[in-house]
Amino acid sequence: GFVAAVRSLVGYLQASRTVLLGHSMGGMVAQACLAGAPPVGGEGGSPPVHGLVLACTTAAFGKAGGTWQAQFIAERLAPLQAGLGMAGMARRLVPGLVAPGAPAVAVAMAAEVMAAVPEATYRAALEAVAGFDGRAALPAMAVPTLLLAAEHDRTAPPEVMQRMAGRIAGAEYLCLAGAGHIA
Repeated sequence: GFVAAVRSLVGYLQASRTVLLGHSMGGMVAQACLAGAPPVGGEGGSPPVHGLVLACTTAAFGKAGGTWQAQFIAERLAPLQAGLGMAGMARRLVPGLVAPGAPAVAVAMAAEVMAAVPEATYRAALEAVAGFDGRAALPAMAVPTLLLAAEHDRTAPPEVMQRMAGRIAGAEYLCLAGAGHIA
């Protein structure tokens, strides 16, 4: 659904150049959009994409059904299972998503935004992230691509993003010093 919505928007805007920027799960959506888009100037049902910026994301979220993946989902759902609701989950989760020493106001704002996400949406997003595997499409990405990692990101670690950049021809990689997943 996200991919269809992005493609529809890009087609509607009819921009002369389209550069998709995706952060975290949005980076997975951007990868999926590009994987199904025609080459620049090509024919096809999707509008062309001219460039890609992938920030704090990954091409696959662990091994499907793997221990790490199951542990990640269990940790993310634990506050909800304990009855803390989205606000309690956000208060627990957000501090680990920002850089050490992030301003308290920034942490509070991020937690407020996350707390506003409906629980069912959050659960569905976790399942979508866990099921994503775009590794096979990386070598076929034929547009200028910039991968932005964050030094303190434990969700999409810099090493993972650097390996990902190595699988995309001509990709550039940059690690943002002092930043966390919520860069």
